[in-house]
Amino acid sequence: MSENGNTTQDRARPAAGDVLRPHAEVAFAQELAALAAADDRPRPERWRLSPWAVATYLLGGTLADGTVLTPKYVGPRRIIEVAVTTLATDRALLLLGVPGTAKTWVSEHLAAAVSGDSTLLVQGTAGTPEEAIRYGWNYAQLLAHGPTADALVPGPVMRAMAQGMTARVEELTRIPADVQDTLVTILSEKTLPIPELGQEVQAVRGFNLIATANDRDRGVNDLSSALRRRFNTVVLPLPATLEEEVDIVARRVEQIGRSLQLPPTPGGMDEIRRVVTVFRELRDGVTADGRTKLKSPTGTLSTAEAISVVTNGLALATHFGDGVLRPGDMAAGILGAVVRDPAADRVVWQEYLESVVRERDGWKDFYRACREVGV
Repeated sequence: MSENGNTTQDRARPAAGDVLRPHAEVAFAQELAALAAADDRPRPERWRLSPWAVATYLLGGTLADGTVLTPKYVGPRRIIEVAVTTLATDRALLLLGVPGTAKTWVSEHLAAAVSGDSTLLVQGTAGTPEEAIRYGWNYAQLLAHGPTADALVPGPVMRAMAQGMTARVEELTRIPADVQDTLVTILSEKTLPIPELGQEVQAVRGFNLIATANDRDRGVNDLSSALRRRFNTVVLPLPATLEEEVDIVARRVEQIGRSLQLPPTPGGMDEIRRVVTVFRELRDGVTADGRTKLKSPTGTLSTAEAISVVTNGLALATHFGDGVLRPGDMAAGILGAVVRDPAADRVVWQEYLESVVRERDGWKDFYRACREVGV
């Protein structure tokens, strides 16, 4: 205990306002509370909100008391409705899409709205062990007393099963195939055997699982047909229109900027629109007017990457500029996003600069800035 009455644990725990990226249930606690108070529709057992309220939380809207709910997902409403409905059944949900289509973001907000806790998370990598999905052991206890309930360390999925909550598995296809199949029994039988103890954990009502995956990156392990059947797959598309993608980027940059204590900067929307235009044209292989065909780079040029480029430009303008977001703040970030393969992508970028950017009205400053950082 310190002189002012605070324990060491209290000092180690950061205040809510000091957290760089609060979990969804913390960052949007006011919206979730307002929705819960106004929500008079039937709720599945152990759900914090009704399916209608969960969808409203993700898609945004205005409640009867005037509370404004910010959209967490901008896209077809039906996609979110199908995802939420899936979680209300006994089938798990697989969010599939190319990198940068907000799979993780949607997964987190779904778990926050359904269970009030988005932290029951398994992060998939090539080295994810079976224990990360099932359970592990406290080896000091195991050596001293053998396999006992006290020595068992439940994983996020086991905890979700026991508490009737939503577990999340990120990048499922990055997990080795034999480890992936650990989920088959969990999702089909709704039980997790613990042979060392001669016991099992049975899922209680409210349990479900959200997984995310993409098939664009290297190192992907295809799902077995047995595992894929246990999921209802919802594909998250890239934003359909320029305006839709600009809106997504602007909202996320504003949120990230606040967390980084970056002030709003003049010129932001103009540069966001420019970045999104560049990404969409190179991604689609044609200019917005449809007149010029383009080569596409090896990268995905996703919405998430556009958000990163604009956020970095915002930081440059704030710390090393005059506070106004200008083409020069964006050029290096765009170059880094487009040119992933130095041999192939550099040619693509140079051709785009000379055939499109150079000739486009109002883009002269951007063209010069891009030339200065190198092609």
